[in-house]
Amino acid sequence: MSFFGKLKDRLFKSSTRLSGGLDEIVAEAPQTPEGPKPGLISRLTEGEPKRLVDDAMLESLEDLLIQSDMGVDTAARVTANIAEGRFGRRIGAAELRGALAAEVARILNPVARPLPLYPQKPQVVLVVGVNGSGKTTTIGKLASQFRAAGKKVVIAAGDTFRAAAVEQLQVWGQRAGVPVLTAAQGTDPASLAFDALTKAQADGADLLLIDTAGRLQNRADLMEELAKIVRVLRKVDPNAPHNTLLVLDATTGQNALNQVEIFRKIADVTGLVMTKLDGTARGGVLVALADRFGLPIHAIGVGEQIDDLAPFDPEDFARALVGAGTP
Repeated sequence: MSFFGKLKDRLFKSSTRLSGGLDEIVAEAPQTPEGPKPGLISRLTEGEPKRLVDDAMLESLEDLLIQSDMGVDTAARVTANIAEGRFGRRIGAAELRGALAAEVARILNPVARPLPLYPQKPQVVLVVGVNGSGKTTTIGKLASQFRAAGKKVVIAAGDTFRAAAVEQLQVWGQRAGVPVLTAAQGTDPASLAFDALTKAQADGADLLLIDTAGRLQNRADLMEELAKIVRVLRKVDPNAPHNTLLVLDATTGQNALNQVEIFRKIADVTGLVMTKLDGTARGGVLVALADRFGLPIHAIGVGEQIDDLAPFDPEDFARALVGAGTP
């Protein structure tokens, strides 16, 4: 299966909601007491329904995009752009799907960027996010990819208060063939970060990936914990961390936007990774995130396997999201 085919398969829940909704919008003829309004829907000789692009049709489209977690503002903007140049003429489902894919890609293109690699060694990547968002698996997958690219990688298990988090990270470290630095439960995470960076420097590592806690119910404590980690890292390297990745769980839908707001205040977030897109119909939230914040989106998680963290391709994602075929 091609990568696009795999992506389309993994985005099945999201694309089913959107694609099915688009088909219904085109096939739906607004009713009057006498029946369907004449001229609002027509059928070509080969059987493809076409519907007039009017206010009612656009309202249905906007509602569908909101239900797909694109958010009210983004849905309104996308709908208005699709209407431009099409209002008053008939459109089929395939054309509507293509127009929506183009609008989604237009929003996503400016933010689709790979994780930047710098000559500084070790490059410190601080990974933040709420517990359960997929931070640990993302770190393991990133470590595997960088190691496969010939990089020497070290992982630091910075969520020192949850033994399960450390154990899970060790499992992923073994899968990736990358060492995981740990400390006794309850150790100051900043102390571990300091030791990890010092060791990574001594070992000539290319990258140091640092896991962190994600206890948003203790927001003030988490803010101070992350701030302390950054202060301590900068005693070793004034430019560290070089990247701060926020990992978001797609199944949380619009709540992901709230998490971005919070973590931008807590930490200097430089880029996003979205996980669990294969398990939700809320894939449209990625479009809302791009439209609202403009933060780089480095990768998306589309499964549990170690190679299921994919570079973010906006064109492929847009077409898979709306159920369109390959260009």
